[in-house]
Amino acid sequence: MYGPRGLSKEYKGADSLRRGITGVVVHDADSNHPVTLSVVRWVGDPLVGEGVVERRFDLDVETRAVPGILWTPTDAVGPRPIVLIGHGATRHKRVDHVLALARQLVRRHQFAVAAIDCPGHGDRRADRKADDIQVFADFLAEWTRPGSVDDMIAEWAATLEAVRSLEEVGDGPVGYWGLSMGTIYGLPFAATEPRVQVAVFGLMGLVGPTRERLATDAARVNCPVLFIQQWDDQLLPRAEVLELFDALATVDKRLHAHPGDHAAVPIEEVEFSINFLARHLGN
Repeated sequence: MYGPRGLSKEYKGADSLRRGITGVVVHDADSNHPVTLSVVRWVGDPLVGEGVVERRFDLDVETRAVPGILWTPTDAVGPRPIVLIGHGATRHKRVDHVLALARQLVRRHQFAVAAIDCPGHGDRRADRKADDIQVFADFLAEWTRPGSVDDMIAEWAATLEAVRSLEEVGDGPVGYWGLSMGTIYGLPFAATEPRVQVAVFGLMGLVGPTRERLATDAARVNCPVLFIQQWDDQLLPRAEVLELFDALATVDKRLHAHPGDHAAVPIEEVEFSINFLARHLGN
């Protein structure tokens, strides 16, 4: 069981919690590419508390099962902004900072929020007890695999289509938040998805096997961007981080830098990112 039993009965949209979405090919007028409206399978019971409904789902994307979570306000009705959150390497869709960020966006601004596990992470691992060293090694192998970025773009696109088909989410504006690995895969998605109206990127530079792809895609990003950098990042050379920021085509971008290592992003920066998303998504 994923959450407390019986709580779904208190939710007006309870029928939609268990309603599968028929797999058909659609072409959204606002999107650059056709998307398969994939079958959503709700897993367990909703977890409801303090104004937030949390629902675990699996989504079929081509031959891959993609686990995700959707957070919405209690008794949500009608279209609202949605923020997609991409987690970092060795983490997962419900890691503490993702969970806290999602809850704040729902409680403060009545947004919907969705997160999915990247390949080799979270519920997509057969060996759930693998340590961070093994998970990171698997991530490096996946990052090197041809087609890895395009597969993640397809998974984010399918997730967006699926959750926006729900009446409690609807076709409101879209934002993206993802640092580190969340930028590796999220920046190319934002570059190809015109419905993304604002993005938070960072903790990444023009490095690694997809550095040329990142540079190309950054030149296609035209939405407002908040870019977060750790000045003493032990994983990423400062110059390459600044190169990625420079490569972003949008004229509406800002770079926030803080002392500390890769994972030491201060809480006030996370708070700023919440307000940044809310300002651009209309709340």
